[in-house]
Amino acid sequence: MLADLLPAGVATAEALADPRSAVLYPEEEELIRDSVAKRREEFTTVRWCARRAMAELGLPPAPVLPGHRGAPRWAPSVVGSLTHCAGYRGAALARSAAYASIGIDAEPNQPLPEGILDSIALPAEGRWVRRLLAERPETRWDRLLFSLKEAVYKTWFPYVGRELDFGDALVTVDPDGGGFAAQILLPAGARLATDPREFHGRWLAEGGLLLSAIALESTTLPAAAPRGAGTTTRTAVRTAV
Repeated sequence: MLADLLPAGVATAEALADPRSAVLYPEEEELIRDSVAKRREEFTTVRWCARRAMAELGLPPAPVLPGHRGAPRWAPSVVGSLTHCAGYRGAALARSAAYASIGIDAEPNQPLPEGILDSIALPAEGRWVRRLLAERPETRWDRLLFSLKEAVYKTWFPYVGRELDFGDALVTVDPDGGGFAAQILLPAGARLATDPREFHGRWLAEGGLLLSAIALESTTLPAAAPRGAGTTTRTAVRTAV
């Protein structure tokens, strides 16, 4: 499924179940030694996916450890993203010479908990979500909006090194073509001239899942863009992988 959303130069791997053959490096094992079984399974399998994607890129297997705000740390020549939800684990990696950042997210095709939509949606987003829920209820557009914004965040943060709130990106969706766009709304005083102003990605609804993906090509960005630099006073809650 991920391969359908990302360019050919991005290596993807995914799993719908937790393989018994998946193992961790000692330093990864240390991170979850006291975790419950569910957390251990998703943590282990998503790293199994990451190492399969490494192999597709011709890279040796390596530990995947969390960095700032839980974002996975990759070798300098690699960019990537991990995601997991009930019944799904996925990884997408690419060479940093071709791609500046990757962001993927998976969610169950189920309603958001009560009150969450109002906390993440801008007024224009809330309008298209509610319209599409009425017209095409087989897709949970409220949960899809959450997934799209997660993919935006996962693309933005490793590249820029500063956080986004949900209200800092205005998302529009193509319900027929499977595309989406996100306009970054940070005020002039909170952004750098080299920050990306918008993202374009793909989404799909399949097998009870919603998947979102962005591949930010290096050639579309200024050469001076500051990967991983900067500090922030903004807050945003994300799930570490």
